[in-house]
Amino acid sequence: MKFKGRFTILFALWILTACSSADVNRFLQGASQATLTNEDVGNGLRDALVKGISVGADLASEEDGFYGNEIIRILLPEELRRLESTMRQFGLGSEVDRVLLTINRGAERAAQEAKPIFINAIRQITIQDAFSILRGDQDAATQFLQRTTYDQLVTLFQPRIQESLDQVGATRHYTDLVSAYNAIPTTRKIDPDLNAYVTARAIDGLFTLVAEEERKIRENPAERTTAIMRRVFSAQD
Repeated sequence: MKFKGRFTILFALWILTACSSADVNRFLQGASQATLTNEDVGNGLRDALVKGISVGADLASEEDGFYGNEIIRILLPEELRRLESTMRQFGLGSEVDRVLLTINRGAERAAQEAKPIFINAIRQITIQDAFSILRGDQDAATQFLQRTTYDQLVTLFQPRIQESLDQVGATRHYTDLVSAYNAIPTTRKIDPDLNAYVTARAIDGLFTLVAEEERKIRENPAERTTAIMRRVFSAQD
């Protein structure tokens, strides 16, 4: 019996040494995938998204988090953007610049308050689509979150944006700019909804940052900061 046990151990060692490291890795990876449950995958994805929004919100809420980032910087509403050169020609350049700065400052102030709203939405994600998300594109989890929670996030985030815009003076500066523009003869009158516009752009910017963090987690094992994240995403490496 002892001989049989020793033989089994020696045979197993021979198999391992005969196999290449790639073969062993494939074997271990298959075992890891086999032991993953839907709950594991769901928890791993939630952890990844929580990390993504936490990092994204922290980056966005810094001074110049929006204004200094060309990818997510909030520009003038489209109605005004088309007419920006005209406004500058009529001496409204400083007002335009002030509005651009303050609406981005408003988004920056609101970004940190967005974190618990986003995290609560992330916690509500079911495991039904977990495996398809895991095996999807580099931003599949972010796309899923955006698709399923966007309207809810707009409703919850809009009051925070309005408060932030008021605190930094963006609402007043924007009203002054629109009033000054509307006073120019021969121009059509405009009055786009600043709150709705900044809310949408701020949320889009946060999702852009979340998608970048998701990509890092998928590509770089060092970015996987929890055990369940490491298990779930290493199974896809």
